[in-house]
Amino acid sequence: MDPLSEYIRGITRDNPIFGLVLGLCPTLAVTTSVENAIGMSAGTAFVLVCSNVFVSALRKQIPSAVRLPIFIIIIATFVSIVKMIMQAYFPPMYAALGVFIPLIVVNCIIIGRAEAYANKNNVFYSFIDGLGISTGFLLVLMLIGGIREILGTGQIVTFDYTLISLPINPSVTTMILPPGAFLTIGILMAIVNYQRAKKRAKGG
Repeated sequence: MDPLSEYIRGITRDNPIFGLVLGLCPTLAVTTSVENAIGMSAGTAFVLVCSNVFVSALRKQIPSAVRLPIFIIIIATFVSIVKMIMQAYFPPMYAALGVFIPLIVVNCIIIGRAEAYANKNNVFYSFIDGLGISTGFLLVLMLIGGIREILGTGQIVTFDYTLISLPINPSVTTMILPPGAFLTIGILMAIVNYQRAKKRAKGG
């Protein structure tokens, strides 16, 4: 296996949202802004990479019959670390993400990669897989969050810095509400699937 190819696979073919269609609940819930998208992605990335490494390192010692409970214990340990760090150093983000931080424990992206990849591959490639999947998750959440925030508020503000400000008047406030999340991700998935269908039709 080529490490670069494995990393890119997590962004493209096995993208957790558009490829594997996993982790849609936090994606729909927290992408009201780019800042929230970055916070959730960072927390998920830390847990995913660390749990992949630990599961891979211990895979030969973990009995098959109890592997899933052990995976969850490993994941929950890193989620607790993320929760305490956010609560201590990023309280506004911690408040905005709310219950979705502890729910990283049962995020199907993390459990899925532990079971499907880290449990079958060595530490190095499990680390690369975690990085690739995390990058793919980050890019999609930022894209969705950016679209919803710019259309819903007319600007993108991240960590007290205004990155983009457009004269959208009136702003479409529905975009930062739950219907906006479903509308945005539905359109993006349709575009991705259309492009993939065209590529397959061309024999790519």
